[in-house]
Amino acid sequence: MRPKKHLGQHFLVDGAVAARIAQVVTEGSSQNGPLYILEIGPGTGALTAALVDLRADVTALEIDPDLVAVLRTIPGLAAARIVQADALAFDYQSYAEERRWRVTGNLPYNIATPLLLRLALMPHGPEELIVMIQKDVAQRLAAKAATPAYGSLTLAIQYMMRVERLFSLGPQVFYPRPKVDSTVVRLTRYAEPPVKVRDPSFLLQVTRAAFAYRRKTLANSLHLAINIERARTAAALRSIGLQPEIRGEELELAQFAALADTLQR
Repeated sequence: MRPKKHLGQHFLVDGAVAARIAQVVTEGSSQNGPLYILEIGPGTGALTAALVDLRADVTALEIDPDLVAVLRTIPGLAAARIVQADALAFDYQSYAEERRWRVTGNLPYNIATPLLLRLALMPHGPEELIVMIQKDVAQRLAAKAATPAYGSLTLAIQYMMRVERLFSLGPQVFYPRPKVDSTVVRLTRYAEPPVKVRDPSFLLQVTRAAFAYRRKTLANSLHLAINIERARTAAALRSIGLQPEIRGEELELAQFAALADTLQR
């Protein structure tokens, strides 16, 4: 089979790397009841096989019907459920069913951001995501305020999950070789978000709007994106000890939470 470029297919072909990731995915799996693993994009099954070897309960989502047909013939994957599905359209809520579950996989670049956001923000979402993503996406997830990678994705993920960059992967562990390095990250869901806010959905709306016009001040960006009057934002910023001409990328998560609550008063 030839990898399909339109699906962003770059298959993990290094068994040692697959085994290393599988160990991380299944850490503490015997604690607090059964643990279910949902793999997104199994490719040729290297990580799937490593998870099966560790006796994990694995469901693998693969959009490519040709790959699904091949995976279902591999004896070493007989214990895994291979499901043909689009990861962006899959019914994760039905899969979750109040169970303990984690997500893993090599996420294609074109779906990584919307997929991570969906899984992080969904009710009864996975307790952990241990995924391979492009290095620049990993940098955005772990970014600090006032850095180029910092943005609304950073804030949405960090509101729900602790971000750890575990290790880097060079192009040589994939086929075909991608043009960029990848990073394995672990996102662990907080029992409670690190900041308290009156309305989480409004907080996320504000953070998205804050970065909609990066070159503008926060007050201007909120006005243009969600029609909040500039004077109202400026007054809210002053009340929490910030300059009214500040830009969105300068605020940390706790400051955004304080701003969102002040704007709703």
